[in-house]
Amino acid sequence: MNIPNVRTGEALIREIDETRVPYGMLAIWFLGQVSVIVKGGDTVVYIDPYLADSPYRRFKPPLRPEEAANADCVLITHEHIDHLDPDTIPAMAKNRSDTVYVAPGYCLDALAEFGVSPERRIHAITGEWRELKGLRYKPIPAAHEELEYDSALDHRFVGYVLNLNGVTFYHAGDTTVYPGLVDTVKAENVDCALLPINGRDPFRLARNIVGNMNFREAAEFAVAAGIDTVIPAHYDMFEGNTEHPGHFIDYLYENFPTQKSHVMARFERYVYVSGRALN
Repeated sequence: MNIPNVRTGEALIREIDETRVPYGMLAIWFLGQVSVIVKGGDTVVYIDPYLADSPYRRFKPPLRPEEAANADCVLITHEHIDHLDPDTIPAMAKNRSDTVYVAPGYCLDALAEFGVSPERRIHAITGEWRELKGLRYKPIPAAHEELEYDSALDHRFVGYVLNLNGVTFYHAGDTTVYPGLVDTVKAENVDCALLPINGRDPFRLARNIVGNMNFREAAEFAVAAGIDTVIPAHYDMFEGNTEHPGHFIDYLYENFPTQKSHVMARFERYVYVSGRALN
């Protein structure tokens, strides 16, 4: 079912450009799947922008790729097309010449093919803090469904811990909960996190649909890692690979009623306020 967008891409971009949040806050826009835009201060970061108007999508993107011309940084978690989109990235690279693209080594050749010049391509080295354009970020390994590592390319799948405007935000990318991930994320004192909840099973894997943590695992992970507020994702884009976010919320309510969470409406702007930064 395709539901018409209630506003134009131009209006969404204007909202992003005009949004200003005080220190200790982060504005987040949810584009579907795990595609988000975050803004703190004047820094605009796109993570896994997927704006292709594909017939396989359950709903149309909120803006056209050529309209996404306000990104200071683009973070890519891995090379699957709903994360490294061959329709979106070339248009973004063409329309703004100073956007910086951070991606695993497995993605760098594709970024070159998409028109991203060498000085704008940054290898996402896991476990290493880097800073650019007001953003501090650290890539951490992700297991989609397994950890895959190459000595030259580093990890194939990553998530990102961001420090932006006094808020620590964790975008898990596509991942299961592997040994050590809880401790790695807990050490970062994460304020807000975006976690996949679509799960995995042998039937989807047989159709080359690689899985992630399910809603129970995501809820347990959020609590174990000490995440202040958790946002579920990766449940809404493609038929046959969906999940109901209400199951995630119900599980938290029944088992961890003090765990804060937020289910984002499509294309919503959500402003997270960090109590830690304001204390």
